[in-house]
Amino acid sequence: MAFFPPSLENLIDKFAALPGVGKKSAQRLAFYVLSLPDGESERFAQAILDAKKSVHCCPVCQNLTDGEKCAVCADEKRDKGVICVVAEPRDVLSFERGREYKGVYHVLHGVMSPMNHIGPDDLKISELVERVSMGGVEEVIMATNPDTEGDTTAMYVSRLLKPFGVKVSRLAYGIPVGSNLEYADEATLSRALEGRREM
Repeated sequence: MAFFPPSLENLIDKFAALPGVGKKSAQRLAFYVLSLPDGESERFAQAILDAKKSVHCCPVCQNLTDGEKCAVCADEKRDKGVICVVAEPRDVLSFERGREYKGVYHVLHGVMSPMNHIGPDDLKISELVERVSMGGVEEVIMATNPDTEGDTTAMYVSRLLKPFGVKVSRLAYGIPVGSNLEYADEATLSRALEGRREM
């Protein structure tokens, strides 16, 4: 027997489908949205629709943008000879908060995970290889999470890039194994960047 009207149950289910949101949190979010004044709830819904319509992948680095290129790729002061490869767009934000890294990025949009049926073709790896093959890249820093999937992805990408004669390095393990870059503080990320090693 349903406790709530079908439309509310549907809203709860949509929130519960979000990563890291359980059933109780989904209920709280749904009730909060229902309590918003009409104008505010419409702006909330419109913000989702606008983001979905205008945000796309940068044609250069695959980060999210609503422009022709993302802000990092469009910045002429960035060192285009160093590419930091990350798994997700939110990882770029983690590095940018530290204000230490002056190179550019490449976002894979995931990591290889045979258990989840995610292989190299499901990621933005071919775009990275094409980018490096065009020349001008001196170093590629593999900054995937220090876990099994992140290490596997880093090793796979480094093998693909070796023929191009670029230095491929891995972040030093100043970041605890099994943790996510999203939660690392700026000091830890800076130490990890400084202590990177060639693969």
